[in-house]
Order: sequence, then C-alpha cells, then structure tokens
Amino acid sequence: MNILISSNSKEPLFQQIKEQIKQQIFSGELKEGDALPSMRLLAKDLKVSVITTKRAYEDLEKEGYLISTVGKGTFVAGQQPHVLKEWQIRELENELEKVVHDGKHIGLSKAELIELLEIYYEGDG
Repeated sequence: MNILISSNSKEPLFQQIKEQIKQQIFSGELKEGDALPSMRLLAKDLKVSVITTKRAYEDLEKEGYLISTVGKGTFVAGQQPHVLKEWQIRELENELEKVVHDGKHIGLSKAELIELLEIYYEGDG
C-alpha cells in the first residue's frame, strides 16, 4: 500500500490517508480481503501519530470500506459492484459540489462551468 502525505496540505493528515486508501479501493489496487498494515506500522511508515492512522481506519470502517477484527487486523471489506459504484458517485458529487461552490465564488456562470466540464470531459476521451 502506497500512501503519500503532505504536511503542507490544508487537508488533515488522517483525511489524506483515508482518501488515498479509498482511491486504492476504487481503482482495484486494494481488493476485498486485502490486509492493511497495522495502525502502528502505518503510523511509523508515514511518520505520523497512531491517533492519526486510527482515525483514518475508524472512519473507513464506519463508512463500510474496512473491517477490523481484534487480533487479526484490518481488511478491505467486500464491495458489491453496484455499492462500490454508488460510493464512487457519492465521492464525485462531493467533488462537484466543491467545484460549483468555488466557481460561484470566483463569479463563473452555470454556462461557463458546464463549458469547462465539457472541455475536460471531451479532452479525457
């Protein structure tokens, strides 16, 4: 599992860890049943406190991405394809909400935002 954190980011460290684990699940890099490093080992590797990794793991478990078993460890939860897609859509909606907010903040119209979306969507093809 490869996680890179930035102490210069405005995003809290636990959130950076959490989002990168989710992205690895979404991409298929982490699959159902895969074991994650212990909270202590991950904290040591990332040079953060165990409290930081504990918060990330607990949040991911509450959201259904991970399963923790006392004495055995933490594992990627089983995701049915339609459930995984629903989570991915929810994450995308959160990103879109931020983009719309930021666009309004700088004075972009709805038409300008849609035009930008179309440019990026077509350019990705």
